[in-house]
Amino acid sequence: MRALVIDDSRAMRRIVGGILADLGYEVRPAGHGREALDVLEEGSRTGWLPDLACVDWNMPVMDGLQFVSAVRSNPAYRSMSLMMVTTESETGQIVRALAAGAHEYVIKPFTPDAMRDKLALLGLLPQAVAR
Repeated sequence: MRALVIDDSRAMRRIVGGILADLGYEVRPAGHGREALDVLEEGSRTGWLPDLACVDWNMPVMDGLQFVSAVRSNPAYRSMSLMMVTTESETGQIVRALAAGAHEYVIKPFTPDAMRDKLALLGLLPQAVAR
């Protein structure tokens, strides 16, 4: 399985990417939403499209909500699952993200088990881990 980790914090990209890699994901990072869209556009040409994108909310250039909206407006990415991984914890923000097309929402700080549980809810645990 493949995942795109989008966060302007290099440390958070490493943490989230490490959790996903430990679960068996092939991970690619992006520092903001526009960079992530570039990765998706390149992936459309090369065949590397993620099953999952973990998306921070607050980023420069293009924030997470703008990224979610852009992905949901493109039929080529319709099957990709989107999970917000952010410090935004207000109910209104969660509702906005889910309404824009995010499938799940993880609030920072989180544990690897919390991430795994959310992936299980989405049916996105690689077979070796799900057993």
